[in-house]
Amino acid sequence: QVQLVESGGGSVQAGGSLRLSCEASAYIYNMAWFRQAPGKEREGVGFMEGDGSTRYAASVKGRFTISRDNAKSTLYLQMNSLKPEDTARYYCAASRLLLRPHWSAPDGYNYWGQGTQVTVSS
Repeated sequence: QVQLVESGGGSVQAGGSLRLSCEASAYIYNMAWFRQAPGKEREGVGFMEGDGSTRYAASVKGRFTISRDNAKSTLYLQMNSLKPEDTARYYCAASRLLLRPHWSAPDGYNYWGQGTQVTVSS
């Protein structure tokens, strides 16, 4: 069992930045960020494999950057140029093997954190 703990959420004005962290209790190969706004489905934000390759949702590409510190088993999400539509609860997900072909499928992951709230005001 792997525990994931997110931190770094908060409130920011449009155009601002936030950095989220996800600390895992052990190294795990595939890690991703998801978000869920009220009344909406959970959506994939970005993904990183253990080899460092990344994938991003079109809505955040060029604004968000995923990085990873394997020594600390920690995944980061640097969010720049934030927009009100980025407001959501952000979740970290992880899995040794992806359970679905596409990284953005929420049911492709075994482990989830409790989430951290990001609120962007206009």
